[in-house]
Amino acid sequence: MTKTKEIIIEKVNLHPRNKHRSRYDFKQLISVCSELAPLISINKYNNESIDFTNPIAVKTLNKALLKYFYGISNWDIPENYLCPPIPGRADYIHYIADLLSTCNNGVIPTGKSVKALDIGMGANCIYPIIGTKEYGWKFVGSDIDPVAIKSANEIIKNNKLSDVIECRQQNLKHIIFRGIIKPTETFDITMCNPPFHASLAEANAGTERKWKNLGNTKTKKRVLNFGGQNAELWCKGGEKEFVSRMVEESAEIPEKCFWFSTLISKQANLKGVYNALIRAQAFDIKTIDMAQGQKVSRIVAWTFLNRAQQTEWAQKRWNK
Repeated sequence: MTKTKEIIIEKVNLHPRNKHRSRYDFKQLISVCSELAPLISINKYNNESIDFTNPIAVKTLNKALLKYFYGISNWDIPENYLCPPIPGRADYIHYIADLLSTCNNGVIPTGKSVKALDIGMGANCIYPIIGTKEYGWKFVGSDIDPVAIKSANEIIKNNKLSDVIECRQQNLKHIIFRGIIKPTETFDITMCNPPFHASLAEANAGTERKWKNLGNTKTKKRVLNFGGQNAELWCKGGEKEFVSRMVEESAEIPEKCFWFSTLISKQANLKGVYNALIRAQAFDIKTIDMAQGQKVSRIVAWTFLNRAQQTEWAQKRWNK
């Protein structure tokens, strides 16, 4: 019964097109990534799994998933950099694809005519990889960290993705769009996984909670199983302030992008984000709920384009 229950939960929570809805088939994953084999053990449900408190195991699982499902043969990140859970990242991409389809007669626009901007791409380059592999979209990824940019560029180069993914460093640390979006450039979607903690202490407390949820209360030294540098995990004011700043900046470039979007991990921050969007006079605001296991988050997306402008945009860019 336990095994069946776990499978049902995964299928219900993840997006219908998510390739990771079923439990991991470790035999398949080992066939493309043999280094995963010694990291697999039997969990308390009597199923094969990895130790999700082990950063090496988490990164190796990501390598296997990216190679098996997305054809990414050469993927790695520097030590202690964010190694995100791929199923959740894939969900964001699929829900954004659905959002674009609502403005295109129910058809998801695909191919290089669709251009996306990933704010805070990180060293892992996960969103651009999944977006271009699933839908053929072109991506620009930005980050303030030169090490992250270097890592992402290595991934792009080693997997021959330079024709569809471009990295840009943001040299203005408290600015989001300026200096990244070029004067003559437009995007169909921007996306972001903002730093959601307001301080290092808050980030450390979050790590403690995560370890307890994973069942490890004995180890004194807490390491981040999914990694993360300071800029990836926290900023002054946390998620709420970061997204409010993003909203303000988006209002300065209302016709540069069809849909602006961001993840919001804390439900308590939604009210402040909605208020910021109302002040910015967004034409339309959408909230898309997502869930992976016990973790619940949501995407907030907004546009400044009216209905006529939306129709014109879709016809000119997606239906050539």
